[in-house]
Amino acid sequence: MTFEVTSEFVENLSKLIELKKDSAIKKLFDEVHYADIAEVLDEVNFEEAIYIIKLLDSEKTSEILTELDEDTRLRILDNLSAKEIAEEISEMDTDDAADIIGELSAERQRNVINALEDIEHAADIKELLSYKNNTAGALMAKELVKVYETWTVAGCLRRIRGQAKEVSRVHSIYVVDKKERLVGRLSLKDLIVAKNDQKIADIYISAVDSVNVNEDDEEVAKIMSKYDLEAIPVVDDNNVLLGRITIDDIVDVLKEEADRDYQLAAGLTQDVDSDDSILDLTKARLPWLILALFGGFISVSILGGFGDAMSKFPELFFFTPLIAAMAGNVGVQSSAIIVQGLANDSLRGSLFKRLLKETILSLLNGLILAILLMSAGMLILGFNFNVGLTVAISLISVIILASLIGTFVPIILDKKNIDPALATGPFITTSNDIFGILIYFLIAKLILGF
Repeated sequence: MTFEVTSEFVENLSKLIELKKDSAIKKLFDEVHYADIAEVLDEVNFEEAIYIIKLLDSEKTSEILTELDEDTRLRILDNLSAKEIAEEISEMDTDDAADIIGELSAERQRNVINALEDIEHAADIKELLSYKNNTAGALMAKELVKVYETWTVAGCLRRIRGQAKEVSRVHSIYVVDKKERLVGRLSLKDLIVAKNDQKIADIYISAVDSVNVNEDDEEVAKIMSKYDLEAIPVVDDNNVLLGRITIDDIVDVLKEEADRDYQLAAGLTQDVDSDDSILDLTKARLPWLILALFGGFISVSILGGFGDAMSKFPELFFFTPLIAAMAGNVGVQSSAIIVQGLANDSLRGSLFKRLLKETILSLLNGLILAILLMSAGMLILGFNFNVGLTVAISLISVIILASLIGTFVPIILDKKNIDPALATGPFITTSNDIFGILIYFLIAKLILGF
């Protein structure tokens, strides 16, 4: 049954907290999933959220902390002592623990790690914190099940029982040699049906996908998505097994990348949400708005240079926003398809072939739209043939150019290691508006002779 955070639930909870009915509060959350409790903490006031966190067992609150909004989590952590945070961290997998500790100041990080009773857990967390952000090393967890190729099946079964207790989900059993180098993976079925005295070396599968510890996390996401993997081992340059990355971490990477691309495409230069301060939102929006403003000035300047044309042929003015809008729309369509192909690693063929295909496609679309526009302009609005021809040819030209820009720019940005999502935002629409208006009046000057 799906849990819903209702105003009635929040009101009753607040009353229980006010009366300090701790046992009743614990009972209230007994059957509630930690993700739902995180939603509850977003609804109650901050003091109540702290009260709940300190009241519930660390086994549950450690999971809750991983689900909270980053800003809310930081506020809660600021109100917990290093020892209290350490109690929460001790219940987490190393990857989640490293993520949360990484949000703290350097001094608080040291205090929390020093407060951890499990020395091995603390060492693993410190190792993960040493890797660069957005790499496989920063994303991986140290918890995994590994066996040595020299072990017998009977010895292997005894040892993996102890390892499995520390791993929340056992996706794979990895096989290493005496130097800790990854040599393969072990099928649970093969392990169960094998004879007790058989060596692991005789039954393991040598084919195993892995990623280097310094691999970019987006590349890891592509590999796991391509091969439909639930987990992938992480190795160093010597192929020594260091950890594993699970699909839940990859889902987070994909979500963050999608959010970042969406905001970049919308003209936001920072990762922000609706609850951020006015200053943060302004800093995120203003750069592209300034670009759009300068783009508008350029468009106005172009229009000003063709003032005589609009006085002789005022009907040209009415089609100006249409031409600019079509340029922007076509550019965004083309760039969106290319950016999607780059993100999915499904873009094939040379740049020349891609541009040729876009030219043919935009020419076909432009001809259809131009015929419709020219017919409507002459039959309904009563424009003369030359004006209709001017608008039609301009529309075709603008669509072709906008399509080529929308295709070319994201590919070049990607080759320069710049996020191609930049090309689906105001950059494309503004530049295509300018080029569209310029081409429109240049063609009008050629045909109408002003």
